[in-house]
Amino acid sequence: MKAIKSIMLICTLALMFASCGGSYYVAERPAPYVYTRPAPPFAGAIWIEPEYYWSGGRYVARPGYWSRPRPNYSYHPGHWNHDSRGHTWVKGGWRPAR
Repeated sequence: MKAIKSIMLICTLALMFASCGGSYYVAERPAPYVYTRPAPPFAGAIWIEPEYYWSGGRYVARPGYWSRPRPNYSYHPGHWNHDSRGHTWVKGGWRPAR
């Protein structure tokens, strides 16, 4: 009985977390985010482009920012993906360098 409860709990948690990272489709992409990139605050700073996140039934832009480089990683900016369902934002992030 304990094993069944544990399995049910694990499955429930897996479903909850799987739904957190879902993609939201829109018919049209939002207007481009207009900004002025500030001067780098220190030598070697990496500019992280603005990202979009889902809020209130639409995509909202999060301003870009300067970041410290991560050893053995490179930053890949987010981008819009389009398919038969519409447009969705693919989040950027740090990936191991090759």
